[in-house]
Amino acid sequence: MIKFFENNDQSQKKGERLFSILIPSWNNLPYLRFCIESILKNSKYKHQIIVHVNDGSDGSKKWVEEQGFDYSWSENNVGVCYAFNSAAAMAKSQYLLLLDDDNYLLPDWDHYIWEEIKTLEHPYFAISATKIEYKSTFNQCVIAPIDYGHTLETFREEDLLKEYQSFEKNDWYGSSWYPMAIHKQVWDQIGGLSVEFTPGMYSDPDFMMKLWHAGVRYFKGIGKSRSYHFMSRSVRRIKKNNGRKQYLVKWRMSNSVFRTYYLKMGQPFAGSVTEPEIPWLLKLKDRIKLLFTV
Repeated sequence: MIKFFENNDQSQKKGERLFSILIPSWNNLPYLRFCIESILKNSKYKHQIIVHVNDGSDGSKKWVEEQGFDYSWSENNVGVCYAFNSAAAMAKSQYLLLLDDDNYLLPDWDHYIWEEIKTLEHPYFAISATKIEYKSTFNQCVIAPIDYGHTLETFREEDLLKEYQSFEKNDWYGSSWYPMAIHKQVWDQIGGLSVEFTPGMYSDPDFMMKLWHAGVRYFKGIGKSRSYHFMSRSVRRIKKNNGRKQYLVKWRMSNSVFRTYYLKMGQPFAGSVTEPEIPWLLKLKDRIKLLFTV
């Protein structure tokens, strides 16, 4: 069972915060604290911070409560899908920002995302900040390898703040990864994250596909909006679901095809995407995969 705890501070009423920032956290207090400190220190605007505390036996539930943030809580780890959905239920802003607790947001991250949103005349978008990571995973959407520390103990914050703007990165196609801003109207329309992907593997690409079916075609990563990513501090501890199989069966398409042909993941941004033409060999390959999976 998930419980909700709302701060009665009137300064957080609807309309007085730009983003409602949703942060799931599972016994990861040092990184959660550091993540939220970066929001408070490096944001241009004021935001509603909402944490979902999974378990919280490390003191994170008590700390969040002491800070006066809105939060939801589950006695056990319910995974990121339930966590994000629970936090979103408490959102007061019309704009949501999904954020993992192992990110350190860099100065004016919100300014660049908001400036992009203001150019749009519709709520059908998914806009991400660009992550800086200490090792390369061949992900074209991030800036890597740029090593300012693998842990909080080795993190060179002062050096990063002096130098993070020196790394070139243009706007890119794809969004998909957090930090990600979407309109709450669209979140409600698609029902948030799909809990059948609990504890969360492949819940991100499934979320993107749901956005696609809802009519979203504006998937953009902002090169100037940046965070430093300590890279999956919690994922290493969970028993993973077979998200690849679940995704294939649900959408009858592999995630790699969707990312490459629909989202154009990592390519230079040039406007809204359109319905792609998929090579017939790839369609056949996915059908064979599906046949053997089922």
